[in-house]
Amino acid sequence: MSELNKEVIDLVWGRPTSGSVSASLFRRWAQGFVYSESEPTALEQFEGGPCAVIAPVQAFLLKNILFSRESPNWRTITVEEQKAALCSTLSEILESACSTPSASYCLVSWAKGQSPPSSSNPQSHTQSTPEPQSSQPSQDQRPTSLAAEDLGFERFHSVLHTRTVQSVCQLREDVLSLHHTWTGGCGVLLFLYSVILTKGIQNLRNEIQDPTEPLIDPVHGHGSQSLVNLLVSGHAVSNVWDGDRECSGMKLHGLHKQTSVGFLTLMESLRYCKVGAFLKSPKFPVWILGSETHLSVFFAKEVSLVGPESAAEQARRVFQSFDPEDNGFIPDSLLEDVMKALDLVSEPDYVSLMKSKLDPESLGIILLGPFLLEFFPDQDSGIPDSFPVYHYNGLKQSNHNERVEYVEGTALVLGFEDPMVRTDDTPVKRCLQTKWPYVELLWTTDRSPSLN
Repeated sequence: MSELNKEVIDLVWGRPTSGSVSASLFRRWAQGFVYSESEPTALEQFEGGPCAVIAPVQAFLLKNILFSRESPNWRTITVEEQKAALCSTLSEILESACSTPSASYCLVSWAKGQSPPSSSNPQSHTQSTPEPQSSQPSQDQRPTSLAAEDLGFERFHSVLHTRTVQSVCQLREDVLSLHHTWTGGCGVLLFLYSVILTKGIQNLRNEIQDPTEPLIDPVHGHGSQSLVNLLVSGHAVSNVWDGDRECSGMKLHGLHKQTSVGFLTLMESLRYCKVGAFLKSPKFPVWILGSETHLSVFFAKEVSLVGPESAAEQARRVFQSFDPEDNGFIPDSLLEDVMKALDLVSEPDYVSLMKSKLDPESLGIILLGPFLLEFFPDQDSGIPDSFPVYHYNGLKQSNHNERVEYVEGTALVLGFEDPMVRTDDTPVKRCLQTKWPYVELLWTTDRSPSLN
C-alpha cells in the first residue's frame, strides 16, 4: 500500500484500533451510484452509511435535471440521459473541490485490467501511469459489484489507479468515460477518493476543525459534517454557520459563500447548532435534510423560494454574525458595527438615537426583531403561500413498499401559526421549520416521508 493510500485512509477512515475497518462497515460503503428502478432520476442506497456521499450527489443531480434540462418531464429520462446527468453532476462536484482554477484534478479508478487479486498476487501500490480512455472494459476485466465487496478493505486499496487531469474539459470527458466505474462496485468510494485527492490532503486537513476526526466514522460508518460540506461547497469545514467565529481564542471555520444546494438539519430544531444563510438559502430550491443518522433530500421547482438575498435577509445574516451564541440580541455597543456592515447611516449621533429607540428600557441590548422592523419594514419575501414539494430517501426500507420513489406533497408557508391548518408534527416538518417557522406539509401518501 502506497504512502498516498495511507494518507487517504487515515483521512477518510481514521486509524481503527484493530488496524482495519470492519468487513461489514466496508461492505456498506462498497456500492456504486445506481438509479432506482421505480424512479429513473433517484439514486438508491443499499445500506446505512454512504448517504453522506449519495445524498449530496442526489441533490446536485436533481438541481441539474430540474433546472438545466428543457424537457418538462423531469421524472422520466432515458438511460443515456441518466448517464450524462450523473457524470456531469460528478464533474461539477469535482470542479467545486478543486482548490484553485489552475490546479489539476485527480480521478481514482481500478487499475488497468485489474480483477480482484488472489491472496498470492496482490497489487502492492497505486499506479500512476495513464489509463487508456478506451471503451468500457468487459465484466471480467474489472471487479464486479459483488467481487468488489469481497476484495476486503486492504486489498481494495491495493488495486487503485490515479489519473491526473489538467483541464475542466478533459475532466468532463474522463468522468464520462469512467461511467462504468462510478456505477459499479465501490463507485461511491472511488468518487469520494477522487474528490479528496482533487482537493488535496493538506488542504482538507487545514479546513477540518479536528484533523484527527475521520470523514467516515470507523465504528458506525456515518459521514461527518466536514464530508457533507466538502461535497456541497467544496470546503471541508466542520461547521454550518456563515463565516468564521472565534471561541476561546480558537478560530472556527464556517461557510463563506452561498451554495448551489442547501442543507437543513433536525439538530437545529433541537438547538444543537445553527445553520447559516449560505446553506439555508441556496441558489436552487434543493436541500439536503439531516437527521441524527441519515441524510435525505427535500426539493421544489418553485425558484422564488431561493431568490437573491433580500436586504432584510442580509441584515438578519449580518446581525447574527455579531450574535454567535444565537441569543437573538447583541450588546448595544455593537450596534454601530452592525450598521456599518450594512452600509446604514452610522454617524455617532444617529447611532445614539437608534440605541435609545431600540432599547427604550436601557437594558444594554438590541433585539433582532425590532432592529429589522426599524430598518427593513414590510419587506415581502416573494414566496408563494403554497407550492408543490418532493422528498427523497435513498434507502429502500425507508420507502413505501421498499421502492425508492419521491414522495409528493404541498407546502403551506404562513406568516403565523394557524391551528386550523396545523398538520402532524414529524421530523421532516421540524427540520423545515428551521427555515420556514410556520410551514405545514400535506403529503399525497397515507404516511409522511421518513427522515431516517
